[in-house]
Amino acid sequence: MTPVERRLIAAAPKVRRSLLAWYGKHRRDLPWRAEVSPYRTVVSELMLQQTQVATMLPYFARWVQRWPDFASLARADSGEVLAAWAGLGYYRRARLLHALAKEIAAAPALPRTAAEWIGFTGVGPYTAAAIASIAFGDPVAVVDGNVVRVLTRLAGLKSPFASSAVAVKRVTPLAGALLDPRRPGDHNQAVMELGAQVCRKAAPDCVRCPLAAHCASRGPGAAAIPRIARAKTRRAVVDRVLAVRRGKVLLRRHPSDATRLAGLAELPTAESVGLKLETDAKPHAIRRRSVTVTAYEERIHLLPAKARLPRSRDLIWVPIHDLPFSAVSGPHLRWIGELARNQTKG
Repeated sequence: MTPVERRLIAAAPKVRRSLLAWYGKHRRDLPWRAEVSPYRTVVSELMLQQTQVATMLPYFARWVQRWPDFASLARADSGEVLAAWAGLGYYRRARLLHALAKEIAAAPALPRTAAEWIGFTGVGPYTAAAIASIAFGDPVAVVDGNVVRVLTRLAGLKSPFASSAVAVKRVTPLAGALLDPRRPGDHNQAVMELGAQVCRKAAPDCVRCPLAAHCASRGPGAAAIPRIARAKTRRAVVDRVLAVRRGKVLLRRHPSDATRLAGLAELPTAESVGLKLETDAKPHAIRRRSVTVTAYEERIHLLPAKARLPRSRDLIWVPIHDLPFSAVSGPHLRWIGELARNQTKG
């Protein structure tokens, strides 16, 4: 550890008091904090991965109302689970949450420590630490992107990291040393909240920071920390087809054993319906999205009215009014609504 980190650890009692006092006054009123339970903590943590709080709040409310515990979620149909998740993206999280519920419902006892949680489906070190510290008071530090940002700035760690995983590994010992063992759940949430509200990525508000007196990076240079190398983005073009007939839209259902988007439906690719783009259709719209490190440019084409479709059990016609209740990929659900309305008007 650096001399700055050692000084931070020596000042840990003051850091903890200042942080928790700030958290008590400024923490957001979130439903999983108002009513704490292992299940609600698990659902919130998985929903929040790669999703903003404002986006996931209505999903969380509907989810816990429909499935209030692990047992009820374990009994749910996979199609219903995916449909309830539609719009949150990264659908693998929904499948992992469903599988986890089945494992927990079948377990002889609910795991309580981070060590016990690791190994269950979809539960890695971060999720295990969050569940165990928040729901059970296990004194283990949570380290996510917000925590990395707060701690690297506090410690003045200006050297670049090869990846986010390297940064997490580097600051984890410091996070553990600063953790308040008496209130680990509140402490972990306080650091994450500080990163979300004050120690922001592009615009850190050092004036409002309760830890400014302990920070080695406070001031104009704070926004440059941490320095994490970005993975190179691969680019690909996907040509898709929109077909609306008699109030129904054509979709392609991914098989349940697919590597990505298993069980979900999307607009079919031109190739899957045998469409030759150079003669059969013209681009209607262009949309772009990113999945991990691949950026997809999705070009949507209108299917000619007389086009004959190949026989395939993966191709399905779904009534447009049933789409919000179907397991359809979120971006595609929005595009279908927009483009179907335009086609109907035309």
